[in-house]
Amino acid sequence: MVIKGYLEKSIAAKTLALADKAFLENAERAGKILKESLLKGKRVYIAGNGGSAADSQHFSAELLGKYKSMRRAFPAVALTTDTSMLTAWANDTAFDFIFSRQLEGLGEKGDIFVAISAGGNSPNIIEALKTAKSKGMVTICLLGKDGGQAKGMCDIPIVVPSDVTSHIQEVHITLVHFFSELLEDIKS
Repeated sequence: MVIKGYLEKSIAAKTLALADKAFLENAERAGKILKESLLKGKRVYIAGNGGSAADSQHFSAELLGKYKSMRRAFPAVALTTDTSMLTAWANDTAFDFIFSRQLEGLGEKGDIFVAISAGGNSPNIIEALKTAKSKGMVTICLLGKDGGQAKGMCDIPIVVPSDVTSHIQEVHITLVHFFSELLEDIKS
């Protein structure tokens, strides 16, 4: 069966992540910082391209809306959702700056920028990381493959030990749910 083979490969990617000490430690550290920052009233900004754009919107919805149970809303923005801003800025300047421009206007010191990128080399993610760092934001990267350029630019790189984009994205969404789970007990 084709599905059995696909599921086995998907499970293998999670098994590799489970055995990767740096992956586990950075995921735990990122979760702790997300929780502490949100409790202090900081905001989370999330961005990615393609499937990672969808993942950024999913993460924002989990934070702002709810995950499993009703709890307070956390301030989260997927930088992928303002189509007028995205298309105008890409048209007037370059696609490379669609996220960095938003962080320039919205981000504040102590806020968190979560970059989601399977390869870690997307120019618009790299520019957003530069802007986030210049504003004193905490940067967390959900990456794959070798982490790309983004790995060395962010505070907490969480690199999925896989070269297969679809499996990297499957682990990224697991991380989104893990972070959301950590916030479940916060009611007010």
